[in-house]
Amino acid sequence: MLGNAMLFLIIAIIAGVLGFTGIAGAATTIAQILFFLFIVLFIVSLITGRKP
Repeated sequence: MLGNAMLFLIIAIIAGVLGFTGIAGAATTIAQILFFLFIVLFIVSLITGRKP
């Protein structure tokens, strides 16, 4: 999941450099959602004692 967040972040950076602001904004939003979801699931796995 963290890999997907990084992928969308790279897509957003490339789209922003090329001037595709709509695509860059959407990719940034998706990357943020995936990153925060990863953080929440990681913290839950730490609390429950399961391996991530």
